[in-house]
Amino acid sequence: MTRAQDLRRIWAKHTPGLLSSQARYAVLCPVLERPEGLHVLLEVRAPGLKQGGEVCFPGGRAEPGETFEACALRETFEELAIPPQEIELIGKTDFLCQPGRSLIQPVLGLVSPAGCAAIHPSPHEVAEVFTVPLEFLRNTEPERYTYQLKAQIPEDFPYDAVGIPRDYRWNGGEAEVPIWHYQGHVIWGMTGRILLDIVRRLS
Repeated sequence: MTRAQDLRRIWAKHTPGLLSSQARYAVLCPVLERPEGLHVLLEVRAPGLKQGGEVCFPGGRAEPGETFEACALRETFEELAIPPQEIELIGKTDFLCQPGRSLIQPVLGLVSPAGCAAIHPSPHEVAEVFTVPLEFLRNTEPERYTYQLKAQIPEDFPYDAVGIPRDYRWNGGEAEVPIWHYQGHVIWGMTGRILLDIVRRLS
């Protein structure tokens, strides 16, 4: 029999996340100080990886019990060899979610000069690294596209049992896809959305 003390014990240790999420991910948004201003460090995925050739931030799946910050630092070290102690964590931006699948938490971090000097991309994960001036992102309006999120209901869904008609209006939505072009690179998708969120807050 479940008791009140069981509820207290379980929820006292619970950290809210995305309902029904199958995994938690974190990415680091590395920022570098240059004489001309702040730059954002980005990667190009190695060709053999899923979504190979796309521009992204360093990051990956969080291990059980691992904080988002620890995950972002660990993944950045594995991909770029930047020591965690050379990254000053500034804060977390708004998270992203893939409905019913995963929660993605971006973490903003300032990389020290020593950290920049230590960069050595893993050839198995990273094809290239480059930087983009933050002012370019602030002053350049990205191309914007949207796509629709539509529910696809199985044919055997029990409409009668739950008391709704077959023409029931399921929740849908739309997602924005910002795209920047910078020196031969196309920055888009999740990475573009995170950068757009950062730029909006700066503005």
